[in-house]
Amino acid sequence: MLISDDQAWGDYSFMGHEAIETPRLDALARQSLTFTRGYVPDSLCRPSLVTIISGLYPHQHGIVGNDPPHPNPKLTGRARFADPAYLARRLEYLKHIDAVETLPDRLASLDYLSLQTGKWWEGNYRRGGFTHGMTHGDRTRGGRHGDLGLKIGREGIAPIEEFLDLSEAEDKPFFIWYAPFLPHTPHNPPQRLLDKYSQRTDSLPVAKYWAMCEWFDETCGDVLDALDERGLAENTIVMYVTDNGWINRRDASRYAPRSKRSPHEGGIRTPIMVRWPGKIEPRMDKETLVSSIDLVPTALAAVGLPADAALPGVDLRDSAALARRDAIFGEILEHDIVHMDDPAPSLRYRWVIEGDWKLIDPVPRLDEPVELYDLSRDPHEQQNLAEQHPERVRALRQRLDHWWAPSVVR
Repeated sequence: MLISDDQAWGDYSFMGHEAIETPRLDALARQSLTFTRGYVPDSLCRPSLVTIISGLYPHQHGIVGNDPPHPNPKLTGRARFADPAYLARRLEYLKHIDAVETLPDRLASLDYLSLQTGKWWEGNYRRGGFTHGMTHGDRTRGGRHGDLGLKIGREGIAPIEEFLDLSEAEDKPFFIWYAPFLPHTPHNPPQRLLDKYSQRTDSLPVAKYWAMCEWFDETCGDVLDALDERGLAENTIVMYVTDNGWINRRDASRYAPRSKRSPHEGGIRTPIMVRWPGKIEPRMDKETLVSSIDLVPTALAAVGLPADAALPGVDLRDSAALARRDAIFGEILEHDIVHMDDPAPSLRYRWVIEGDWKLIDPVPRLDEPVELYDLSRDPHEQQNLAEQHPERVRALRQRLDHWWAPSVVR
């Protein structure tokens, strides 16, 4: 599983970007069942990553933000994170991952070895069901969102190569979670790539971000090459998704509005790919709506494990199931978790896409207007049509309420 971190849906050459080059992911897209209308339910890393590993929406798996509520909100800076009461609360919040059946948990029944690398917020890798991993998760030693795991990609992929050799030596199937801290900040790409992209824009922060996207692409190529070199590519399923979007500001290495943490396309849309040579026919699908909730059901079906009715997603290889789906849903939540157990207080927006129509429904406390877009005509959501189509707004809100209707929405 290849997972980009903070990258907009159009920031690949195969998606038509005017400057960014991603030759390795372009090749993967040609070899895969590739959906260009893929989405993640939430545009924040921690909830999104747990959706990818569990197949559940954030309000179902219970991990709805990056950091739990602080018992002493007056504390700031280092004192805030060093507070023993807060450390206890951060550890307590890990109960949610303990209650979730992850993809590694499920694959263990088939004697899979599983490796965690990169971004991982949920304590020690073993709490996610992994047999092997890089993240120790010790909150007293910098364990917040990956610690040692964040070295993967930026410092090569030796842990992945060693794990592949181990799985071969033990003659066991394997699962690899490759979620490098790329192209995430710090935007410090190799100089050769920064020189290349500095010639394509007059904004240094944008050049840095573009260079990071190609650097991430190169590291994905390294992982795929490691499979090829061991003769494993033909019998390995490769999945690709981004945890959330990113639009880089021109004046700083920070995200612009309507990208990360927003319900707009720049925050939630991502290409989703599945490659399995000889088993899945490569095809570029530019119409079908798919979601990161579909990755776990697809993996389970592919390896022969029974379907789980508790999972809301579908097998991406099942064209009939995809044809029956006429809408996808999501929720945008606060960065800082409001309540330890109830997801509703953290909710900011719910969103739904039905065909080409997208509704963004803010909770009342935000005092923001509802937004309705026709994505076929307005893919960058410039024209809010809510006032012109009140009946469609009403109908889509009803669909949202049928999906998830916490008391905070009305």
